[in-house]
Amino acid sequence: MLEVGRAQRSIFLARWLRDRDLQRETESGLNVVDNYNGVNDYIRFGKRGELASNRREEQKLGMLCLRILKSRLDLINTLMIQDTLALPEWRDVLTDADRRGLTPIFHSNMSPYGEIQLRTDRRLNLTGLPAAGH
Repeated sequence: MLEVGRAQRSIFLARWLRDRDLQRETESGLNVVDNYNGVNDYIRFGKRGELASNRREEQKLGMLCLRILKSRLDLINTLMIQDTLALPEWRDVLTDADRRGLTPIFHSNMSPYGEIQLRTDRRLNLTGLPAAGH
C-alpha cells in the first residue's frame, strides 16, 4: 500500500508540473486553508495558538469552543456580506466569478483584545436599519 501511495503522489506531481490549471486550482485551495488556519490562529492568539493544557479534556473543550466561535464569526460575516450586496449600489458591480470568490472567512471586523459585551436580550442589527420597536 505504501508503494501505491508513492506512485499516486508521483503521478499527481507529474500532472501538476505540466498542468497550469491544476496548479491554479491547488494554489487556490491552499489559500483557502491558509486563510482558515490564519483565522484560527488569530482567535487563539495566546501562545501562538498552541493549546494551553496537556489535559485531553481541556484540549477538547478548547477546540470545541473554537469551532463554535468560528461558526458564529462565519455566520455574522455571511449576514454582513449579504446585507452589503443587497444595497442597490452593489447590484451590478460584481460578476459571477467575483461572487464565487466571496468568503466569510475573515477577521478584520473583530479584535482579540478587550472586553466584549454579550447582549442576549436583543438580536444583532446587521442591516443598519432601525430595529423594530426602537
